[in-house]
Amino acid sequence: MSDNGCGFPAPGLHSFLFQPLFTVGGFEFNKVMLLALVTTALVVGLFWAAFGNAKVVPGKLQMVGEAGYDFVRRGIVYETLGKREGEKYVPLMVSLFFFIWLMNIWSVIPLAQFPVSSIIAYPIVLAVVVYVLWMSLTFKRHGFVGGLKNLTGYDKSLGPVLPLVVVIEFFSNTLVRPFTHAVRLFANMFAGHLMLVMFTVASWYLLNSYMIPAAGVSFIMTIVMILFELFVQAVQAYVFVLLACSYIQGALAEHH
Repeated sequence: MSDNGCGFPAPGLHSFLFQPLFTVGGFEFNKVMLLALVTTALVVGLFWAAFGNAKVVPGKLQMVGEAGYDFVRRGIVYETLGKREGEKYVPLMVSLFFFIWLMNIWSVIPLAQFPVSSIIAYPIVLAVVVYVLWMSLTFKRHGFVGGLKNLTGYDKSLGPVLPLVVVIEFFSNTLVRPFTHAVRLFANMFAGHLMLVMFTVASWYLLNSYMIPAAGVSFIMTIVMILFELFVQAVQAYVFVLLACSYIQGALAEHH
């Protein structure tokens, strides 16, 4: 019997907590960490297998790898940064896209059934990587004073409202943007996983009661949610990389 008094094991924050699989030197290694490591190995392994021995006439795996690489390169990086400026950032953006996408996909994979991105530490680390690159490019391209002007939207033509704009732009660029960059990915994966767990558990709960028709409805909703999550998972990877490119574009632009 659950704490809510009706017997329904409602999902909650406990659905995002995992017991350690093992401990090494006081460091606890759990399921989420394992999935993150497997994701890393998959991304490296898949692209190594696709391009490690690239041929003029590509095989099936190389064709898939080229299609994925080209999608991010042309569909996101070139569209945002242009070919000349964007080419050097393509490897990073391709890595981010497929790493995030695979981390998200674990939520619908049997036995795994958990999106790594729903643990906020992982989106934060990825957002920090983008943030550090963004800030370093800003000051490298414009210098210290020019970098500050870039981050604050400094423009004398704004007149009396210039101080207000400077404060808002600086606060937005240095705090709000990196925060929302991480939270957007985390919140979508957190909410999606919670919904999936709720409908899955509800299906089993109703199936073992006298409300079998309701169990069927819940099961259909579970399938719908899985399909919807597959779409959202790809979209969130796309949006994260698109925003990363837009931040870099802002760092390289003459006027913010």
